[in-house]
Amino acid sequence: MLKGYHILTVTHRNTPLSLIGSFLFNDVTEDELPLKLEALKAVFGLEELLYVATCNRVIFLLHSSRDIDASFPQQFFNFVNPDLDKDLINKHVIHYQGDEAVQHLFKVAASIDSLVVGEREILRQLREAYQRCLDWKLTGDKIRLLMDQAIVAAKDVYSNTRLGEKSVSVVSLAIRKMMDNHLPKSARILMVGAGQTNVLVSKFLVKYGFSNVTVFNRTIEKARNIAKKFSNGKALDIAELEHFTGGFDCLIVCTGATKAIVDRALYARLLNGESGSKIAIDLSVPHNIDASITSAFDVKLIEVEGLKKLAKQNLHFREQEVEQAMELLSAHLQEFKSLFRTREIELAFRQIPQEVKAVREKAMNEVFRKELEHLDENSRSLVERMLTYMEKKCTGIPMRVAREALVVKSS
Repeated sequence: MLKGYHILTVTHRNTPLSLIGSFLFNDVTEDELPLKLEALKAVFGLEELLYVATCNRVIFLLHSSRDIDASFPQQFFNFVNPDLDKDLINKHVIHYQGDEAVQHLFKVAASIDSLVVGEREILRQLREAYQRCLDWKLTGDKIRLLMDQAIVAAKDVYSNTRLGEKSVSVVSLAIRKMMDNHLPKSARILMVGAGQTNVLVSKFLVKYGFSNVTVFNRTIEKARNIAKKFSNGKALDIAELEHFTGGFDCLIVCTGATKAIVDRALYARLLNGESGSKIAIDLSVPHNIDASITSAFDVKLIEVEGLKKLAKQNLHFREQEVEQAMELLSAHLQEFKSLFRTREIELAFRQIPQEVKAVREKAMNEVFRKELEHLDENSRSLVERMLTYMEKKCTGIPMRVAREALVVKSS
């Protein structure tokens, strides 16, 4: 029944991340992409097509009424990227069909198949990819029905399991530990470094309402890009760190340095004579904050090794929830089969109203036209009302009977 659904995918589970890009369209701009996908759909006679590309997977969700054989993945990906050789395609492309394709999409949407189990970003990526392909008129009723159910299934998993509990992101864990120390929103935060890690840190700080952030970086423009997110944000060259006298409540450091750049002497200067407990967060590998500051000053040091250990424990916790999540997804697969059957019947029966109406029109205008001409106005009106009633009932009966039959069969 679901055999028309196919997924061709390359994922982090069986392919190095550096190779996944080879299975995307080769040298295609964003403006050219819809034309390439339309050509792909036409060349292989596909009825519907959904394309999803992330940093750790590529998915082509297809619906086709024609049979797809074992040679199809190679032909398909040779069109996507002619530079791919047969062995690479055979080794890395996974082809799911029918129930397995539907189940795989459910697992992806619920983040069970994610690089980090329980992270919900993939659901947003799926929805955005679907909306784009819908706008490009690549998808239709079959993929719409499946995507709707995949979203329902994912939300069920997120709501009724603990799969998304206990963060496994080092940055989010660091911010959570910072929040556990009840740092006020007006706290003075010094951020050293403006790379991707601290960009992510800044998003959390904005989310939780912090506004007084000073960013130090060698490339001042990067520091400004972060600082402008805050109402009281400042950007300074990292060389000015040695002479900074504004004090701080929380120090966050992540740079590419291969040794500690915040030693005891610099830390003392940054304190500028202040006392009281401080928070220092070191997200660098190797350490950028000298751990000996904890023995000389009143400071709570949050460092990456401890965060990674906690993240690993949390990931293990999430993975224990997968079994319960899979039970929920199995139930949604059965529900989708019922929905799919009902929709197929609806599509098959969609001509019934027009055909019943045509029978009525022929009866009144041809078959019984002469008899009706001899009726008075009230009698003719009664006949028309009776036929209208019969038309509505005759239209609804087949669908009702079919649905009742489906319910009996499912039970």
